[in-house]
Amino acid sequence: MKFGLVALFLVFFLANVSEPSTSSSRATCKKTELFKAQHIVAWSISSRARGFFYKSGLAIDADGAFRAYHPNDRLGLDSLAHAGHRGDWWALVTNDGKRSGRPVVQGKSDPAPGYYVSTTALYDPDNPNTRDPHRYVDSETIPYIVLHPKALNHARLGDFATVVNFQNGKISAAIVADESAPDLPVGEGSIALAEALGIDSSPRYGGKDGAVAYLIYPGSGNSRPRPLKEIVANSKQLFAAWGGFARLNACLAD
Repeated sequence: MKFGLVALFLVFFLANVSEPSTSSSRATCKKTELFKAQHIVAWSISSRARGFFYKSGLAIDADGAFRAYHPNDRLGLDSLAHAGHRGDWWALVTNDGKRSGRPVVQGKSDPAPGYYVSTTALYDPDNPNTRDPHRYVDSETIPYIVLHPKALNHARLGDFATVVNFQNGKISAAIVADESAPDLPVGEGSIALAEALGIDSSPRYGGKDGAVAYLIYPGSGNSRPRPLKEIVANSKQLFAAWGGFARLNACLAD
């Protein structure tokens, strides 16, 4: 039910943006290669409205979700192996704040008692309690994307983005909330993002190969998590200013 509400919210606010533009002035694209990572090329265009884009698949990232990982592996939304392993926990809060420490389990007053506290690279700096699950970006309710380290040379955590599923035409707002390992495939996002795009959102079995476009707006955020309503409103405005669906379609088809 939670996923459905998020998807409906995104559809409502992005309905106007998702209509392809018929303006010939916007359906043009002179692009420049910005960087290449894992065989995916990211492009930029000459425009006052800054943004870079690429097309790939969508892998599902559960990080930040209250029920992302559990000591009993089968109970977590995702496999515990995706959070790390003993001596190197890269996606969990540990008792000593080090990757080599013991993972912290949520208590009775937390949203998912018994589950580990899962982190995202983007977090609320005003919340000093590193063991508070609310400090991080919840994959189940917030549409976020994960950027390759090369992409983070051009954007930063907290920037806004627009993601398009070219197979069904669905569009979603998003925020940059996590960073991938350099050797992982490019193209990853939250459970809520997959739901909004009509893609199987299971972190274990879902995702999509190809036909997903990512448009990121460098410098558009404030390096902090944002409420869903702000993410949608900012993404909608930035997408329209950049040129919308018609320009993105022209740039990817070129």
